[in-house]
Amino acid sequence: MAGHETITALQVQLASVLAGKDDAIRSLLITLLAGGHLLIEDVPGVGKTTLAHGLASSLKSDFGRIQFTADLLPADIIGVEIFDPAKQQFLFHPGAVFNHIVLADEINRATPKAQSALLEAMAEGQVTIERQTRALPQPFFVIATQNSNEHMGTFPLPESQLDRFFMRISIGYPNPEAERKLLLGEAGQSRLSSLEPVADWSDILAARQAIAELHVSDALLDYLLQLVRESRNGQWLKQGISPRAGHDLINAARAHAWLAGQSYVTAADVQSIWLACLSHRIEAVGDCHEALTALLESIPVPA
Repeated sequence: MAGHETITALQVQLASVLAGKDDAIRSLLITLLAGGHLLIEDVPGVGKTTLAHGLASSLKSDFGRIQFTADLLPADIIGVEIFDPAKQQFLFHPGAVFNHIVLADEINRATPKAQSALLEAMAEGQVTIERQTRALPQPFFVIATQNSNEHMGTFPLPESQLDRFFMRISIGYPNPEAERKLLLGEAGQSRLSSLEPVADWSDILAARQAIAELHVSDALLDYLLQLVRESRNGQWLKQGISPRAGHDLINAARAHAWLAGQSYVTAADVQSIWLACLSHRIEAVGDCHEALTALLESIPVPA
């Protein structure tokens, strides 16, 4: 497949930084290749920020980091106009959001007002400052990290913000072999300084084009539509899967299939990305993962 080797090299290099976490790396690449934004939720110290820095170092791209804190202001994120006495005019000073890759670190540490500053950027690829709309660099990819809400000093993300994230994943603690590599400095942050770019945005855009052309059969489309319709009957979910979430599901399944070297999308691809694409967008009757799993199992897989 065209461009597949380059993306595989990117995947291998990220695995050298975040050892033993192939699923998290695959989800990161699926989100990137599908043109979405990624939310990583986990306890501190398991490699959330390291994964974002690893991508920035492996992809020839500019990179901005925003450390979210309780006193962060929207202007710190999107930028501000400051009067220049020498030029007798206001000059725009762009914020960290004006980069191709933006790390929003510990996003739930900031107040809702600061969190919402990312909403327009993530949804529309632009920001409005002093009644002037400014386009962000394209492609534009946000990786947000957050600690679990049971930690003190956090502000849960509103539903409108959560829905802007293509996937939500957790990384989890490393297995013994991966943790040994961390202790020996063979993985983790100590590896970041030695990374060289193995891909650029032209490779990502070429992969996106190939993914968009991947075949989706009528039977698979009917399967996905049946899942979406069934989600809205109130048996498992308080609110059904939205059209935007359904659109993201098929794009994620396409990217998953392409990464696996397939020339078409299968039901297994939909099932693989099901929880990561939906668990943060819906409110379930009972446990979220159990409800989504039961919904998935209720629909026969197409032959």
